[in-house]
Amino acid sequence: MNMSETFNCIIMGAAGRDFHDFQRFFRERPQFRVVAFTATQIPFIAARAFPRALAGPHYAADIPIHPEADLPALIREHAIDWVFLAYSDLRHEDVMHKASLVQALGASFALLGPRATELVSTRPVVAVVASRTGAGKSPLSQWLARGLAAHGLRVGILRHPMPYGDLAAQAVQRFASLADLDRQHCTIEEREEYTPYVEAGMVVHAGVDYARVLAAAEREADVVLWDGGNNDGPFIVPDCLVCVVDALRPGHETTYYPGETNLRRADVVVLSKTGGAARDVLDALRATVETINPTAAIVESDLVITVDDPAAITGRRVLVVEDGPTLTHGGMRFGAGLLAAQRHGAAALVDPRPYAIGTIADALRAWPALEPVLPALGYSASQLDDLAATIAAAARDAEVLVDASPGCVSRLLDLPLPAVRVRYGFTALSGPPLLELVLARCRVG
Repeated sequence: MNMSETFNCIIMGAAGRDFHDFQRFFRERPQFRVVAFTATQIPFIAARAFPRALAGPHYAADIPIHPEADLPALIREHAIDWVFLAYSDLRHEDVMHKASLVQALGASFALLGPRATELVSTRPVVAVVASRTGAGKSPLSQWLARGLAAHGLRVGILRHPMPYGDLAAQAVQRFASLADLDRQHCTIEEREEYTPYVEAGMVVHAGVDYARVLAAAEREADVVLWDGGNNDGPFIVPDCLVCVVDALRPGHETTYYPGETNLRRADVVVLSKTGGAARDVLDALRATVETINPTAAIVESDLVITVDDPAAITGRRVLVVEDGPTLTHGGMRFGAGLLAAQRHGAAALVDPRPYAIGTIADALRAWPALEPVLPALGYSASQLDDLAATIAAAARDAEVLVDASPGCVSRLLDLPLPAVRVRYGFTALSGPPLLELVLARCRVG
């Protein structure tokens, strides 16, 4: 390869890792000229543009963002040399299908690695990542944040980006109150990640430009805690990398990208949701982890479900709302809400499908294997309206809303039926003391 040439590139993304990789790797390498991004996995994020204000001096205009379905036409139209995959939670097989498509059209296919993309912090960094979406990263991250704070440390929480709005305006974000979520027009998906921290009195930093986001967090922190999204890797070089592996999805830890990368890199592997897994499954999962990463410490854990008013569920017909991404591209059929409804004697689960409106109906058709639960989807104002209309229609048959969405849909929407909130928290069950492991590796506390 003659590096004096200019190579036309496309970045395949989903409004997160793609923008970070551009700024970290491509922005200062004009020989790799990004002519377009593609977008998938998240609705309503295509037909936008990456702003020139964030693109740097080598770009005279915004960079267009197209649906991933346009990739073949874009490769032909722009004589693309390289296509870089920059999003997460894909089956290994699907990654290679994408690579095969790109190569069949004559271009090269690439994946950037940690040394090319991770920032270096002036503070110790704990990064929590996972094998799959919905494995339990955020409950663990919240538990770690409380533990680190109890040791007298100021914790700078960095959340994997979810820039679904005005990218330039979302370059650097700081959330310290529920009013901040309203002021910055956060989607349900953003609220699901930020609300638990804010309710606990903690500050979350996020955005598009992670060099600036990190600098903002460092000014307030003794230690940086990275709470990852999907099963993506961290954007910051970690001093301690904790990988959460879902015991209810055995085998996924070695069959999804980049979850297997996370597992192989981890200093600590946390087996989550072990209370719902058979002992032989856990033993096999532990053997897999020990084979792939023999130096990692292994901790078994569970998610403890709590309900604000269990008696309000007993004997009633309930509509269950669950965490959206966990049910959709995370591939789970149900979540904590359904378990809470069953444990506390709901008379019936109201199936949302007959009442679903617009994009919510589309989503339920796209994931037909879901149990009778409603994913809390609100990637846009119109989808939020569809969600509210779906709940209102189902209220004709339901007596109570069981709200297991971390962003608390029942607080955000004006609902026609009473709501019971469901929460879930991390608890360690066996293995070495997790907080002490983290403190030792980060040399803090």
